[in-house]
Amino acid sequence: MIRIGIGTVRQTQIPLLELPRYGAERLSGIRCITTELKAGPPREAQLTAMALQRLDALVTLELTGEGFAKRGGGSTGYVKTTYLAHLIPHPEILWEVSPATDLFDLGEQDFLNLVENLEAEFRRQSDSQAVEPGHDRVLIVALFTDRLSQQDYDDQLTELQRLVESAGGDVLKIIQQRRSRPHPQTVIGEGKIAEIALAAQSIGASIVVFNRDLLPVQVRNLEREIGIRVVDRTEVILDIFAQRAKTGAGKLQVELAQLEYQLPRLTGRGQAMSRQGGGIGTRGPGETKLETERRAIQKRMSRLQRDVDQLQAHRARLRERRQRQEIPSVALVGYTNAGKSTLLNVLTQSEVYAADQLFATLDPTTRQLRLADLDSLVVQNILLTDTVGFIHELPPPLVDAFRATLEEVTEADALLHLVDLSHPAWLGQVRAVMAILAEMPVTPGPILLVLNKVDRVDCDRLQAAQEEFPQALFISARDRLGLDTLKQRLLQLVDYAGEPG
Repeated sequence: MIRIGIGTVRQTQIPLLELPRYGAERLSGIRCITTELKAGPPREAQLTAMALQRLDALVTLELTGEGFAKRGGGSTGYVKTTYLAHLIPHPEILWEVSPATDLFDLGEQDFLNLVENLEAEFRRQSDSQAVEPGHDRVLIVALFTDRLSQQDYDDQLTELQRLVESAGGDVLKIIQQRRSRPHPQTVIGEGKIAEIALAAQSIGASIVVFNRDLLPVQVRNLEREIGIRVVDRTEVILDIFAQRAKTGAGKLQVELAQLEYQLPRLTGRGQAMSRQGGGIGTRGPGETKLETERRAIQKRMSRLQRDVDQLQAHRARLRERRQRQEIPSVALVGYTNAGKSTLLNVLTQSEVYAADQLFATLDPTTRQLRLADLDSLVVQNILLTDTVGFIHELPPPLVDAFRATLEEVTEADALLHLVDLSHPAWLGQVRAVMAILAEMPVTPGPILLVLNKVDRVDCDRLQAAQEEFPQALFISARDRLGLDTLKQRLLQLVDYAGEPG
């Protein structure tokens, strides 16, 4: 098939979404011939277009402007010199341009052999960047705005990499840009979009992940320019939740959150890019809803909301039953991966799933803990509830959907706020959790701050934490350090919570 275009480079290049799908080890199978009246090799814009479209080759014909007259005036011109450009498998240099050559010499070029040799080299390069089977090849785009400090930006970028890995992606490259504020249509600048598109092609990225939430129009614009799926931080978190949800209640809440997120993003996206290929942002009950009528999705959301309300009422009845038994309750809260499930298992001899992952558990789990007062020898039973981990700027759909978990926090007699002291951003995580608790519709009960994983920190950090929070308790749930003291402090906490007034 021959395709002819007249105009600028931008006007004549094939839209990325119309190109055949290929990986980092393949070329597109398209060869381009372009004509130029100005002397010299192909321009940067032409070479960039070649790389974006992953053309087999780009041949530039330089015309002399002298030749026989054509009907209507002007002249056809003769081919003076030619240039051959093609991509090369190099980590820093994207293309190679031949010296000026004669048209007849160019005709002797074995293009099939050239393409086969190039693709063989690209395959070897791709194999050296192999990822786990079934994992996404991820390119992260991080925008650094004036409202963020350098430390906050670094912490959020590190956390995003952990989120991507937890969702089943391998981060191959990170592209950063500093702007005073996001671009309203594309978040980042036009030049940076071209850089991202080139990088995505060169590493064979299957998905681009942004470090911030994106508007639907921004996602559509970015996918049109870059040519592959674009997702934001919220969609990565939703994907993790879709993978982690095991119980019926958890799956119900995840689906509601996914549909609430996807509803305003339906227009145009399902037509522009299929979401059926799997990967981050496509798993879970909401996977096939992008092709569904908006009205049908709204109907499904209404039914899910009724189910969530019934779940909420059921859990409220369970809480009332526990309260009638006059058993005090303590909710374990904290940033994701702080060690809440591990602590629950150690204290109650349970086997709740615990792993070094973000959002390893979603559904609230309640276990009974027997505490003995060392002075009076009185035995006190309490209910200890593990809740879903918090995260900085918790996506609103998750806050709404996981009301049942959050109500365990507001209805508890007291809270045990667990902190991963070994995390570089532990202090920021403490503040993030406290900010979420402050936004609760009901003021939580008294809070015991417990700094976990002291076995992994040095003396300087331990001293700094003691100075910052002199009333906090320091433990290691994994190594069972400080647990006896923790139990006594829990007794004091529930006694204080039960005092009138």
